[in-house]
Amino acid sequence: PTVDGDTIIDRTVPAGLRLPLNTVRRQLEALLPSVSVESVGSVEGAECVFSEEQLRDLGRRLLPLVSYGVLNGGSATSYADEKKNRSLSKDLFDLLRGDFQPLAEMSRGRAKGLTPAYLNPDGSPGATFLELKMRANLVQALQYQRAAAAGSRSAGPGEAACDAGSSAPGLLPLFPMFQMTSVYNTDEVAAAYDGFRDSSMLKGLIAATGIDITRVLTGVQPLIAAYTHSEAGRPKQIFDRAHGRPNNALPLPGGHGQNFAVLRETYRELYRMGKRFVYLGNVDNLGFTVDEVSVAYLALTGKQAGFDFSFRTSVDVKGGILVRDRSDRLACADIGPAISAEEVFSAESRGSRILFNCATGLFALDYLVRQLDRIIDELPMRFSDQDKDAGRYSQAEQVTWEIIGMLDDFLIFGVNKYDRFLAAKMLLETLMTSGRKLDSAAYPTDSNPAANLQLTAHRLHDGLVRRLQSSYALRLQQGRWEPLAPAEITP
Repeated sequence: PTVDGDTIIDRTVPAGLRLPLNTVRRQLEALLPSVSVESVGSVEGAECVFSEEQLRDLGRRLLPLVSYGVLNGGSATSYADEKKNRSLSKDLFDLLRGDFQPLAEMSRGRAKGLTPAYLNPDGSPGATFLELKMRANLVQALQYQRAAAAGSRSAGPGEAACDAGSSAPGLLPLFPMFQMTSVYNTDEVAAAYDGFRDSSMLKGLIAATGIDITRVLTGVQPLIAAYTHSEAGRPKQIFDRAHGRPNNALPLPGGHGQNFAVLRETYRELYRMGKRFVYLGNVDNLGFTVDEVSVAYLALTGKQAGFDFSFRTSVDVKGGILVRDRSDRLACADIGPAISAEEVFSAESRGSRILFNCATGLFALDYLVRQLDRIIDELPMRFSDQDKDAGRYSQAEQVTWEIIGMLDDFLIFGVNKYDRFLAAKMLLETLMTSGRKLDSAAYPTDSNPAANLQLTAHRLHDGLVRRLQSSYALRLQQGRWEPLAPAEITP
């Protein structure tokens, strides 16, 4: 499937939306009852038309009704696995080995969100994934507060309450954050958040907004054992030879799709608080920030959810792609567990452009809460064979984004990968995105742009620079990315 302008929206071009006036009135009445249609859109007869600027303004007004969540259930062991990283490109691995080894040692066994999200140009570790997530939310909260104060001229410094047009006054924009951790790392993450309050990335913004973003709602995911590799036949047994040692099982999280069960009470609590939308995404994606245009799109259309997809590149080897199932319904099939890599490559060789899941979902919370029990019962469990440093085994996982096949009224946002999907399933991707040794003559290239790692790395690095300067409000000083003070942050 590709862009159709109806369900699959091209977000690489300026957004625009045209809806029946009655639909817009109904949606605004439910969400921002004091806000008139004429103040947010352009009425044309029986329709209302929105430009991208108008959608962004409306999305910002809706931020108090939004909470942002990260799937932080795993550790960085697989991320830093040498065999796995070599499989992307032995030549690239050898070129970047000097950066890889110290960063791998720093990351192995830690919660992935607490590992450096990038390397600075001077080679030093950058901020962690979770610090950046929190910073981006505080930057947007600050911008919301300033816009609300400018609009009413009555809000004082640090005013964080939802504007008078909201159906839930008193809510804080993008607060609380929520997360899924695992029994393996939840204590480590909680301890890190205590230190985050004094982080240079967050301290000034917490003071300026009055929002302690480190107070995160948490659901803890249990671990399950790895199973034997498919080559061992059926029935599957517990894999008990981890790292070649007998009677040594391998505990793993059961996939991010378990969030619907693990966070069931969190979603219900957020709804009771007055939140009406939740953004959900992977902790390792630096492009996963709150997109105000998408929030407005979902709010105005009344759809059940919206999901970011971008065209697949050479580094997008773990994750889901957009497909049509046998009933001609849109669905997300995970490469490996649900669809083979060979099928994907074969389709591309025939000229098909594959829409790759950016692991970002925006849900209408009232729908999600009503459907939680069904989703928990029906979301598939997938087994995928693994060949890593721990051995050859099979992992059982539920994939979050297979929920797409269970919905009947949703949006797919076709986005620019290099803005919205700066993900790092492997540490080698982090080094690519950081721009390490990009201009080396030894950097792997290919005549096919889709397989050209050097070209992909240039685009990823350019995207990172844009994101660090905009969403994360950082600037480059003497080879390091440093935070702007709150007074320096522009709308």
